[in-house]
Amino acid sequence: MFITDIRKEFYEVVANQRVALLVASDVDALCACKILQSLFHCDQIQYTLVPVTGWQDLSTAFLEHREQFRYFVLINCGANVDLLEMLQPEDDSIFFICDTHRPVDVVNVYNDTQIKLLIKQDDDLGVPSYDDIFRDEEDEEGDDSGNESDDGSEPSGKRRRFDEGAVERRIERQRARREWEGRSHFTFPFVVQYLLNDCYLFIYQAAMMFFELAWVLTKDTKDMLWWAIIGLTDQWVHDKITHMKYVTDVATMQRHVSRHSHRNEDEENSLSVDCMRISFEYDLRLTLYQHWSLYESICNSCYTSCNFKLWTLNGQKKLQEFLADMGLPLKQVRQKFNCMDMSIKENLRDVIEESSNKYGLKDIRIQTFGVHFGFKNRFFASDMVHATAALLESTDKDGSDSDNFIKALESLSRSNLDRLHSGIDLAKKKLLAIQQTVASCICTNLILSQGPFLYCYLMEGTPDVNLFSKPMALTLLCKYLLKAFVHSTRNKRCKLLPLIMAAPKSVEKGTVIIVGIPPESEISDKKNFFGRAFEKAAESTSSRTLHDHFDTSIIELKMEDRSKFLDALITLLS
Repeated sequence: MFITDIRKEFYEVVANQRVALLVASDVDALCACKILQSLFHCDQIQYTLVPVTGWQDLSTAFLEHREQFRYFVLINCGANVDLLEMLQPEDDSIFFICDTHRPVDVVNVYNDTQIKLLIKQDDDLGVPSYDDIFRDEEDEEGDDSGNESDDGSEPSGKRRRFDEGAVERRIERQRARREWEGRSHFTFPFVVQYLLNDCYLFIYQAAMMFFELAWVLTKDTKDMLWWAIIGLTDQWVHDKITHMKYVTDVATMQRHVSRHSHRNEDEENSLSVDCMRISFEYDLRLTLYQHWSLYESICNSCYTSCNFKLWTLNGQKKLQEFLADMGLPLKQVRQKFNCMDMSIKENLRDVIEESSNKYGLKDIRIQTFGVHFGFKNRFFASDMVHATAALLESTDKDGSDSDNFIKALESLSRSNLDRLHSGIDLAKKKLLAIQQTVASCICTNLILSQGPFLYCYLMEGTPDVNLFSKPMALTLLCKYLLKAFVHSTRNKRCKLLPLIMAAPKSVEKGTVIIVGIPPESEISDKKNFFGRAFEKAAESTSSRTLHDHFDTSIIELKMEDRSKFLDALITLLS
């Protein structure tokens, strides 16, 4: 059931209860968790935080806590499955679900007792109506039994008297049933299509949802606003929302930034304004450039690398011409951004934008937000996203998934900047690995056309292949690779195809991780049909798969079953 008043139907309900927070391992979920934690601390609400990485983790966490808790809050997990069927909870367990994954399972939508969906109904969810999916036959049985009871006064051995009214009612019921079956004949393909439009149709960020709750409660702070901005930027960085949706939500956040910037500007509160300042900016689409050298940022940013085709000699030459056109000495652009001459840094954005138009980089600047912590530390929202994601998927053998979750959560606090800087260092290594892998795949023609989709497999022994056993890193590589392929190929048909990418997951278990993404397009609605397609292909071939990720377009597959699984996908999607 959709909640219409998040304050009354959610927050006031859990205000005096113990709550279990089950939080998925993605940046938006972490930001939403930080906001909710702050609200719970403010009102002294007891809670237990449990990170979950997939459906098995979610089931295990629920079994461990079902006796101690009645109220469960699920962040970025749980909406796109029949949760009650999966968890089999007691009748008094209540689940509040704030999940960006789509589609929302229709059983969750129409359950009004235990499932409470913290999802904006003004989003275009496209949920089929109740009458088109479910048919209650109790009335028919009641009518039939009523007719039998009416005639029950007659002796059992006598033939019933012909009742025209009963016949008409029966014919009317049969006609109504045929109409419903005919309607469902058209509706269920729509339901299937509704189910196929899966995980990349992200609508409204979980962090923004809980920030709006804090705003309604008049307890919102600058920290909460910053976390909401990071949650929004996470969706844009990982290409989960359309550009139009991003611009619209940025405008919403900009109004909140203006409100907080002009609040409490008297002398007594000037210190708090100086400690943390959030600003709206048109910044460059160069990843981590303020914490890197400008040259390395240009080489390892998806936007500039793909447009220049930096995996080719001509691309490298074009980059040198671009830097020369801007009048930037190589000595300056190759050193850390903080060490560049002030005279260059002051006009850098305008200089880059002016030269970018000549080289086809018309969208080099993007609407975003920056933050100052005191006078020394300055970060953009995209910097925070990359750093937090890198910490979440750290390949350090000594750290478990829970340890990585806690480290990533700590990096969002301005009191723990050392953790954030370590995340930025990890993000640089990750981006370098992605750029080198993309160049290798393009130059060695590892991307193959399989008919209805493109396919690329990273062999065991590929440099940094262990890094791409993680879902977010592999998805980012997949998107980067598809954009690079679209820019480099001359085949117009291939430019319109989606991409499936596989990488070794566990050598000991003999498994690979597979991710599918939709075609590369500026006007794409980001809908992804691979989740349901993977399920159908696995069923038809009896492939040994594990559908454990909340993002259904990511699965794990036994190495031996890879060929027949791909053959089934080709047949299914052709």
